[in-house]
Amino acid sequence: MDIRERRIPSPSFGPALRAARERTGLGLRETARRAGVSAGYLANLEAGRRSPSTAALSALTDVLGPTDAERAALAEAAVDDAGRDHPARRCCSDAAA
Repeated sequence: MDIRERRIPSPSFGPALRAARERTGLGLRETARRAGVSAGYLANLEAGRRSPSTAALSALTDVLGPTDAERAALAEAAVDDAGRDHPARRCCSDAAA
């Protein structure tokens, strides 16, 4: 099994995500609940300690409704092989279907 190196998003990602959330008037826990992620995970994203999976970022942007410019900037940080998008999870979820 290959061990992936943790990727850190650009310094502007976390503040942009937080600004989008604050603009909606939602708290961190409520945003996380609506997006189907944990509040701790969202806090780590906003602090710039984690890069979001494409699936998690999609769920968050559905909740937050960012502008097109914000959506494009946020999408640059997404990784397609982590969390819900990890190949092992795709494999197993495909087999269960």
